Amino acid sequence: MRTAELGEGRVFVLRLEEGEVLHEVVESFCKENGVVNATVTAVGGVDAGSQYVSGPTMPIGGKVVPLVCTVEAPSELTGTGTVFPDEDGNPVMHMHGSIGREGRSSTGCFRVRMVVWLVMEVVIREMVGTGPVRAMSDPRIDAKLLEIR
Repeated sequence: MRTAELGEGRVFVLRLEEGEVLHEVVESFCKENGVVNATVTAVGGVDAGSQYVSGPTMPIGGKVVPLVCTVEAPSELTGTGTVFPDEDGNPVMHMHGSIGREGRSSTGCFRVRMVVWLVMEVVIREMVGTGPVRAMSDPRIDAKLLEIR
C-alpha cells in the first residue's frame, strides 16, 4: 500500500445542463479553476446513448478489455469519484456509480461518455497537497491508474 496525505481545500457546486458530458465538464472546470486533486459526487439524469464501463473481460495472458454499456433511455445517476492529475498535469476524473430506471440499476465506471439529461448536480471537494498522479502504469489496462510516488 502507498499513501499520500492531503488537506481540505475549496468546495464547488456545479449544475450541469442537458447535453453536457460529465467527465468533460468536471475536468475542464478543474483545469480552469486550478483544482489539482479532488473528490467528486454527482446526482441527476443521464441521457439515452450515454456509455459507461461495467466490468472487464480478461483473456488469459491478454489485455483487460472494458465492457462498454449503452444507456437505452433517460435514467437516474449517482456517482462518486476522484480527480487527480495525469503525468502532464491535466485533471482526470475517475468515477463509479449506478444508473437506474424502472426499478433496475447497473453499476460501472463513468469514464466513457455520460451525457446529462435535464440536469445534474456535482459537488467537487478540493484536496490540497501533492502525491497522487494518474499514469499508464499497467500494460494490461488502457487507462491511467492512480499512482502515489
